[in-house]
Amino acid sequence: MRISRFHSAARAVALTVLLGISGAAQQTGGGQTGTGGGGGGTGRTPAPTPTPTNPTNPTNPTNPTRPNFPTTQPGQDPGFMEMVRPMYLQGRVMLDDGTAPPEPVILMLVCSGQNRPQGYSDSKGRFSVTLGQNQQVFADASIGNINDAGGIAMPGASRTGGAGRAGMSERELMSCEFRADLPGFRSDVVNLAGRRLLDNPDIGTIVLHRLANVQGFTYSLTSANAPKDAQKAFGKGQGLIKKKKYADAETQLQKAVDTYPKYAAAWYELGRALEFQKKTDAARQAFEHSVEADAKFIGPHLSLLQMAVGQRDWNGIAQRSDAVLKLNPFNYPQVWFLNGAAYYNLKKLDMAEKSTREALKLDTEHRNPRIMNLLGFILADKGDYPGALEQMKGYLSFAPNAPDVENIRRQVTELERLSGAKAAAQAAPNQQ
Repeated sequence: MRISRFHSAARAVALTVLLGISGAAQQTGGGQTGTGGGGGGTGRTPAPTPTPTNPTNPTNPTNPTRPNFPTTQPGQDPGFMEMVRPMYLQGRVMLDDGTAPPEPVILMLVCSGQNRPQGYSDSKGRFSVTLGQNQQVFADASIGNINDAGGIAMPGASRTGGAGRAGMSERELMSCEFRADLPGFRSDVVNLAGRRLLDNPDIGTIVLHRLANVQGFTYSLTSANAPKDAQKAFGKGQGLIKKKKYADAETQLQKAVDTYPKYAAAWYELGRALEFQKKTDAARQAFEHSVEADAKFIGPHLSLLQMAVGQRDWNGIAQRSDAVLKLNPFNYPQVWFLNGAAYYNLKKLDMAEKSTREALKLDTEHRNPRIMNLLGFILADKGDYPGALEQMKGYLSFAPNAPDVENIRRQVTELERLSGAKAAAQAAPNQQ
């Protein structure tokens, strides 16, 4: 096998990965979430958070003043309950300037480094969640499937853990913390180690601090200036999109942007309505108008990136992903991955390596093993066979059941041969 075959194979890998995210841009980023005021949100539809009817003792309705304490097993610490029970948390999310977030914020349980979304805050930043329950509020929280290699995932969205469970045990919480998740912000963290089932559920205020070097927003700042008539038409349009009445939504959203041409969130939602109707050219124009109205609004940039991916336009993918990463370089590992794939296919290997390594650094949970796969091909093309071998082996370890696993194993064998030959060639002068 000549090393040039690695290059052609990597292009095929990149194309295969990108095929999985076509047509899903309408699920992400930037649309108003219905929290009032006409401001742009993330395009997610918050599910109602549960309100406990008897947080003191949900499993003993006959005697609400006396909880059912489980017994411990021999050898276990009697200070912690092992029984899985509902555990409630409530509080408020606030920006560091004292205002409520402009859109619903994801509340995240992080256990041993694994993200577990638990619910959303409301329009005033308040939240009430039940830990460990699968509330299925994140079905539309990504472009494509968040576990697919090509999906452009909204930050924080994860589907790990919690499925089919009724709650958590106190012992499980020893490795957990609780925080809010909003792109471009760093959250205060609440450590849950030592928390008991009967503790006060109110954990107070979680403050979000704006990150330096992040210029982009998942909401549009122009929405606050929209006239009431435009806001009303915008709200109707969003509601119609949720009901899948896309032609009617188009009418209302067109009315909103005619009334207020700088309504970036309305232009974005109009683009979504048009895209659902397969009016691709008109949708692209609407997204472009949204960018013109508010260049720091990330939603339309992601949608335009998605369109470039659908067209297999490597120059377009590079340009659109560059725009997103300039606005927010911290929260989009999949955009870094697309950026690396684009520059690899454009034969700009140094830029491809830099972007792919950024993707790998941000993908701390290894939810996209294809990042290592792509980096392996890049390094192989640059003649770094040991580095390429390390990445390919990493890919196999995190994706042992990938459909191309046999092909990757053959490439690993070839890289081992090339690495050995290169090491022998380097050692030969020293032996003379």
